Amino acid sequence: MNKLLTSLELKVMNLLWKLGRAHVKDLVEVWPDIEKPAYNTISTTVRILEEKQFVGHEAQGRTHQYFPLISKRSYQLQHIRSVLENVFAGSATSLVSALVDQEKLSDKEIDEIREMISKE
Repeated sequence: MNKLLTSLELKVMNLLWKLGRAHVKDLVEVWPDIEKPAYNTISTTVRILEEKQFVGHEAQGRTHQYFPLISKRSYQLQHIRSVLENVFAGSATSLVSALVDQEKLSDKEIDEIREMISKE
């Protein structure tokens, strides 16, 4: 599976990763934005995620309960690999440099990264 998600698909996946299993109505209820997408929009998005093999379902009468088929960590690693290869020509140094240059890393995060590197 080497597919990236749209913004809406990623919002749905984040909710499924948080909830573990959910019906479409559950996703609508916990949607974080003030302007929630319509029920049908979320339902269609879940079905697209299922076609992309990110989501599976279990039939429960006339409804379906959906669940992630890929972990959040697996998706993050896949996405980072894609960004690293396609945007930074495979250079992790360039990626970190861009984050530092844009002041996207706090001092605490920099210390945590140093600690991770020293453990490697």
